[in-house]
Amino acid sequence: MQLLKKKSALITGGTAGIGKSIALTFAKNGADVAIFGTNRERAEQTLKELEAIRIDPEQKFAIHLVDVSKTADVEQTIQSILNSWGKIDVLVNNAGVTRDNLLMRMSEEDWDHVVDINLKSIYNTCRVLARSMMKARFGSIINISSVIGLTGNAGQVNYAASKSGMIGFTKSLAKELASRNVRANCVAPGYIETQMTEVLSPQIKEQILAKIPLGRIGNPQDVAQAVLYLACDLSNYVTGQVITVDGGMVM
Repeated sequence: MQLLKKKSALITGGTAGIGKSIALTFAKNGADVAIFGTNRERAEQTLKELEAIRIDPEQKFAIHLVDVSKTADVEQTIQSILNSWGKIDVLVNNAGVTRDNLLMRMSEEDWDHVVDINLKSIYNTCRVLARSMMKARFGSIINISSVIGLTGNAGQVNYAASKSGMIGFTKSLAKELASRNVRANCVAPGYIETQMTEVLSPQIKEQILAKIPLGRIGNPQDVAQAVLYLACDLSNYVTGQVITVDGGMVM
């Protein structure tokens, strides 16, 4: 079943990990897929993988090297996509970084960098796309938060603040756009097998597993399936929600 046939999607941070899995899942379900990333090599590889799973000769794929914290660059690139494709039906804000440290040792640069990439970026993308989605009276915005935004975590005040802020932003946006049939939701992954978790020591991974009722660390596809649900018409009565994909860690 092609759940996103004839829909166009934009995914930030879509060249690796969770974002790449979302992009490939969307493509397999018939969507036109545009991706924002910052690494040219990963971007080119992702484009090759998208082309390899094309299910419709008219299906469109595009990769754009964009720093999502730069307001003017984001606005210009999204407008270019809209001019070319005519619409963006689904927006997935997945771009994210960590720069962990205890607050007393955290530099202003590390605070600003994480907040700009994780939180300011969704202001940049949503502000541009809100108007076109409202005009079309259709749209689904999915912001990838984190369970850390719900629970907090020592050594991650910048990351937790950005991901918690994303939840408040999404709930407020959902209320602003609902009358025009535009939905906004969050997915909050737990511990997922990505580059961010590869650096964890075996001891820390064991401690994490002990807190997960399902007894395993998740994989990017676990998150992608939840995002697919929120992107497609199966969830057309769901807005302003936070779906945790964490194996039951946060209940």
